[in-house]
Amino acid sequence: MLMLVDCSNCRTPLQLPQGAKSICCAVCHAVTRIAETRSGPPVAPPPHPYTSGYQHYPPVPSPYNQAPPGQPPAAHGRKRAVICGISYRHSRHELKGCINDAKCMKFLLTNKFKFPESSILMLTEEEIDPYRRPTKQNIRMAMYWLVQGCQPGDSLVFHYSGHGSQQRNYNGDEVDGYDETLCPLDFETQGMIVDDEINATIVRPLPPGVKLHAIIDSCHSGTMLDLPFLCRMDRSGRYAWEDHRPPSGTWKGTSGGECISFSGCDDDQTSADTAALSRVTSTGAMTFSFIQAIERGQATTYGNMLTSMRSTIRNTDNDIGGGVVTSLLTMLLTGGSLGSGMRQEPQLTANEPFDIYSKPFSI
Repeated sequence: MLMLVDCSNCRTPLQLPQGAKSICCAVCHAVTRIAETRSGPPVAPPPHPYTSGYQHYPPVPSPYNQAPPGQPPAAHGRKRAVICGISYRHSRHELKGCINDAKCMKFLLTNKFKFPESSILMLTEEEIDPYRRPTKQNIRMAMYWLVQGCQPGDSLVFHYSGHGSQQRNYNGDEVDGYDETLCPLDFETQGMIVDDEINATIVRPLPPGVKLHAIIDSCHSGTMLDLPFLCRMDRSGRYAWEDHRPPSGTWKGTSGGECISFSGCDDDQTSADTAALSRVTSTGAMTFSFIQAIERGQATTYGNMLTSMRSTIRNTDNDIGGGVVTSLLTMLLTGGSLGSGMRQEPQLTANEPFDIYSKPFSI
């Protein structure tokens, strides 16, 4: 049986395997030693996340990763990011571009947007620290770390490149009847991370003055954060905001903060893992187009960013330039083949509607 213990340094909840005498925190790396305990009643299981009684506003505390008592871990500055890239190596689900995506996103955040390296939590299979491998538990802890202790003026980023999926929704909070899911490295044994949990963990706690950007490069990712509004754009650039607030009335917004998500495709589409864009190595089409729009100066507003990303993906046969980050791809791997246009449309969702062509893009 697994039991929960609080990290002795940052108070993050940790799952202690049976019989273990100590555990290393994935967030602050402190080692917590477990004292001998007398036998007692079994630990009560956590409440089921889908029990009835969700309030609408203000949001109830997240049923996932409840905040432990005591002071939150020390903030690492005004900017904080979680970057997750999963290749599923040596499995039938293997992807070739996701770790490249993670490396390039980190390079972009540190060099273009001045995120301190100490404030970026990288989860990939290349990480030596076992607590920074992109398992379900580690991704959950990373999402919790991302928003804990955030204050007005903070800028947060959550980037995910890997498999995404869907599963039938039974609680009535999905317009299309399906939940979107992220697939951790161990999803075949531990299960997937459902959009309800992502929303409850990193969206609903956001206080006024805090901004979160999510960049989700996966299949079925259109509403991966379960945000209330989706920007439906046609090929001419005209758009309208669709209301995706759940029929059940469940609150899916923030606690006054701002959340904007770019995703690789619509909920019923798949996202490409391809060499057609970089012409050098495999990347996620959406991550590449996101970075390139910034490097080419086409990300002045959210509307310009979205139209640039869509144009890049539609026109994969055209010449694709780029700056220092997209050029960095040439240093990661070699090989790859040319490809033709892809059928995926990057999407934009938000906690509230806004004018996408007048709101400046900023991280």
